Amino acid sequence: MQEEGGETEPTDPDERLAWFEALYREAGSDAAKVPWARLAPHPGLEHWSQKAGPASGRAIDVGCGLGDNAEFLAKLGYSVTAFDLSESAIAWAKRRFPESPVAYTAADLFDLPKDWIGGFDLVSEVYTLQALPAEIRQDALRAIASLAAPGGAVVVVCMARNADEAADGPPWPLVREELGGFADLGFAEEAFSDLPLGESGHRHFVVVYRRPL
Repeated sequence: MQEEGGETEPTDPDERLAWFEALYREAGSDAAKVPWARLAPHPGLEHWSQKAGPASGRAIDVGCGLGDNAEFLAKLGYSVTAFDLSESAIAWAKRRFPESPVAYTAADLFDLPKDWIGGFDLVSEVYTLQALPAEIRQDALRAIASLAAPGGAVVVVCMARNADEAADGPPWPLVREELGGFADLGFAEEAFSDLPLGESGHRHFVVVYRRPL
């Protein structure tokens, strides 16, 4: 998911698929009916890119939606795979970018293709974790981490809050400690920003984690 607002996806796999498919089908070609669609790269990803090194290798965009973040990564120079649970979202992204070099495909974060595991130099995670209920959030984090190759990076963009602030959602702004699962998996925190982003000016974390070689 890639924008503020909207409902959460259910935890049951079949319900999640049905929920997303219904939302994208009912939206037709009207992106305004997709709560997280912004039709532009997320400013958090743009912020990361200004400090990142030269783009090279394979990147994957998690929960790509209508494709703007994936296209941004491709323009930076990455060879990009982008996936979303919804086949309708993938078809829409392909219609928007018919000449795109991005490999768009439908896939479930909780049932990833085996040949993707450990296969990417960059993993882009924008707003997926914050959209998930707490009971499955760490499972999702581990799945996202599994995509990174040895020495690869995961860039996380999420709305942020302090531990003593209420987490009314969805989406649920994250406490920094909730991202500690990457450290538990051996990833090193390479960069951290806490800043207002987007038209709303909501507080965001933009964090880069590096998997050891």
